[in-house]
Amino acid sequence: MTSILKSKYSLVGASAALAMVLGGCVALDDAAATDTTEAAETAEVTVEETVEVVTEQVEQAVEEIVEMTSEAKLAAVLAAQPDEVQARYGARHPAETLAFFGIEPGMVVAEALPGGGWYSKILLAHLGEDGVLVGAHYPDDLWGRFGFGDEWTATRIEGTANWPTQAAEWGVEGAAKIKSVRLTEMPAEADGKLDAVLFIRALHNLNRFTDADTSYMTDTLTEAYRVLKPGGIVGVVQHSAPDANSDEWANGSNGYLKKSAVVAAFESAGFELVDSSDINANADDVPTEEEFVWRLPPTLAGTEEDTPERAAYQAVGESNRMTLKFRKPA
Repeated sequence: MTSILKSKYSLVGASAALAMVLGGCVALDDAAATDTTEAAETAEVTVEETVEVVTEQVEQAVEEIVEMTSEAKLAAVLAAQPDEVQARYGARHPAETLAFFGIEPGMVVAEALPGGGWYSKILLAHLGEDGVLVGAHYPDDLWGRFGFGDEWTATRIEGTANWPTQAAEWGVEGAAKIKSVRLTEMPAEADGKLDAVLFIRALHNLNRFTDADTSYMTDTLTEAYRVLKPGGIVGVVQHSAPDANSDEWANGSNGYLKKSAVVAAFESAGFELVDSSDINANADDVPTEEEFVWRLPPTLAGTEEDTPERAAYQAVGESNRMTLKFRKPA
């Protein structure tokens, strides 16, 4: 940066000196006057081109500083999380994932299914006081489709309304502002206001419960498209189904979706796929059609402690996950 600024000031000095010299010249004849004019024009063009180059260099340097500051802040936020949260960094890769999606302080970001706040607490601190974190929940009627009873359903619906209070009670220092919405019915005033929408292991039930009577998946992606700014980003982390497994098995009811199906759904909603990453991939997770994702850590459902079956699933680790970055066209 210092060398760039020195070059810029040297350039200004040279331009001033040139102007003084040219201004003091006396045209002895037409040829001399023409030569002097051409020299001045050439010098002017050279100065303009050089200033453009210097400006680009300064802008690039500023962007790099901002990026470094964002990475440093996120690193500090992650280092401050409790041990039980940090214990999952090796499987969830929050630093790499948020950097891949381009999530920076001051952004307005919606997080689908914030739940107990594993990612929310990180995002609240990283987005900071100038940012906004929008907890985006299932619509109320979807909760009843899980079949866990009226009391369970009522608790989940109540949780949607109370999420801002719950998030505020976490006491995250310097936290972003907090809002709560439903995925399929974002408020009208949010049109074109969000920088990013994150679906981190949040798509399978939307797809699973979409049928002839409902359109949870389509409605969610339509709303996400509407509330994003032109050029806004959608980040997806989703349990990834093997291509060899049937589409019926990979409809979300077992936790898994096929990458091709996810990409097709977002492209149908108007998004463009920007990039994909193996950040959250796990080649050891190859489920059969007799298995579901919750057999793996951290849930380990369906097996008992101290059994060979559970040990085998623990050895696999957490699920194989696709990581996709979509963009609303500018």
